[in-house]
Amino acid sequence: MADSILKDKIPPHSIEAEQAVLGALLLDWNAMADIVTLLRADRFYSIQNQIIYEAMIALFSQSVKGDTLTVINQLTKDGNLERAGGAAYIAELTDKVPTSANVEYYANVVLDRSYRRDLIKIASEMHALSFDETHESRTLIEEAEQKIFSLAEHNETTKIHNMNDVVATTIELIGERAKSKNAYTGIPSGFVKLDTLTSGFQNSELIVIGARPSIGKTALALSMMEYIAIEKDIPCGFFSLEMSYQQIGHRLLSQQSRIPGNKLRSGFLQIKDFQRLQDAGGKCYNAPLFIIDTPNMKLIDIRAMARRLVANRGVKIIFIDYIGLITTEDTSAPAYEQVAEISKSLKALARELDIPIVALSQVSRDAEGEEPNLAQLRGSGAVEQDADVVIFIHRDRKKDEPVQDAKLIVAKQRNGATGDVFVAFVPAYTKFENKQDA
Repeated sequence: MADSILKDKIPPHSIEAEQAVLGALLLDWNAMADIVTLLRADRFYSIQNQIIYEAMIALFSQSVKGDTLTVINQLTKDGNLERAGGAAYIAELTDKVPTSANVEYYANVVLDRSYRRDLIKIASEMHALSFDETHESRTLIEEAEQKIFSLAEHNETTKIHNMNDVVATTIELIGERAKSKNAYTGIPSGFVKLDTLTSGFQNSELIVIGARPSIGKTALALSMMEYIAIEKDIPCGFFSLEMSYQQIGHRLLSQQSRIPGNKLRSGFLQIKDFQRLQDAGGKCYNAPLFIIDTPNMKLIDIRAMARRLVANRGVKIIFIDYIGLITTEDTSAPAYEQVAEISKSLKALARELDIPIVALSQVSRDAEGEEPNLAQLRGSGAVEQDADVVIFIHRDRKKDEPVQDAKLIVAKQRNGATGDVFVAFVPAYTKFENKQDA
């Protein structure tokens, strides 16, 4: 019983696999180029084996061929020969493995055991922190999720792609696109000319939509989400820090049914309106659109909830309305520092989840009545720096026209061209649409 308990406390490892990796490299040094991108020295459990592998990396970086003698010389030079088990231990490593052919298999065993140790370490740390009442529980939950997601997404393998692989896979991808008749590589917004310019919203990108108040940031986001989630059935998440979920539902039903929003609010509907409303409700009912409407939501909570939306709901794109209403943990920090933290975190989250994140942002008062520019993004130049795509909305505040002209200004696109896209704004439905002549 005592032996069983003691065994359970020994972290997962495989000394045999570690020795097999080192022995295989001594037999076939050419394999080092592949293994060095797969394994770091700290992935070895044995300190002896870590030190030997570090010596091998040192030789590799110096373009020196590794073998028993050169590794012993490197360890002696570093003063680590005895800590590595001595010359006899190094010499015995080649006897631990019959062939170098399976070196990658052995390396993956070492990697698997190291991941298990990481999981035990994370669990141990979170167990200890959970008893410390100075830490908020939601902070602990977010920290645990972040560590687990980071471990799950971690990939230390760097691959070299030959041109025969590149050409073959690229042609296959082009063929798939030709069959699907889809001109976009990302998630389409529903605005034809905008999607032509951007090829859709790309995974891992942070897209910022900026405008003055009441110009239509939320309306544009909802118009895009209506197309993405309701028309195209692509799972979409929406963080609304300003409007309630009922208000969001009200707008979406107005957009879908094409019943003016003021008629829905007043309740003065005709029989034909109820039929249109029922049809619109049917389409919206099963749409994969998930709304979180917590006001002044903290950045830490947005990150945690976004991970759950992706993991549990299969969400492919997230909208956040808007950056200025997100709060950070350090509310005493200057506003520009808080905005910089938010934009940097949202960009990192987009990369972590490998989905587009569309964040709405206000622009400064200087842009009132004029076309906004990048310098007018409110809060911090970090938003301009972190965003992959920046889209501004420009239109006149007209009251008496049923359909109004509006312009989407793609002021920044890290991986593409910039330009203007003309769209139509329909105030009755608070909706943006493609222009009829588009």
